[in-house]
Amino acid sequence: MSSSLNHAGVLAALDALAPDSLQAVEARVEGADESLILHRAADGSVRAWLNVCPHAGRRLDFAPGKFLRSKAGELVCAVHGATFALADGQCVAGPCRGDRLRAVAVRCEDGQVVLDAVPAQ
Repeated sequence: MSSSLNHAGVLAALDALAPDSLQAVEARVEGADESLILHRAADGSVRAWLNVCPHAGRRLDFAPGKFLRSKAGELVCAVHGATFALADGQCVAGPCRGDRLRAVAVRCEDGQVVLDAVPAQ
């Protein structure tokens, strides 16, 4: 399920992300409205990436907030089949092998997943 754009930095309630789940959320990142993918690992850690395949610049979900997974559990781009390891966003198969998803810094705070502050340039 995709959430509406959140300018305050809170992306999701931590308990709304089941272990080994993916969720699409909208957020303002570096001044632009972006779709993000949140992944809660089995150990409870949360990672985030831009919802953009590095191969062709298209969204990874096949419908808003709906993602394909390989039999091994990796994230699969719905357009050209690029396959990404959820541990680090590395493309392990497909047309952009060796590239990786663009990570977005997040942290868990008070039961919420929030964007990490981006240092001023």
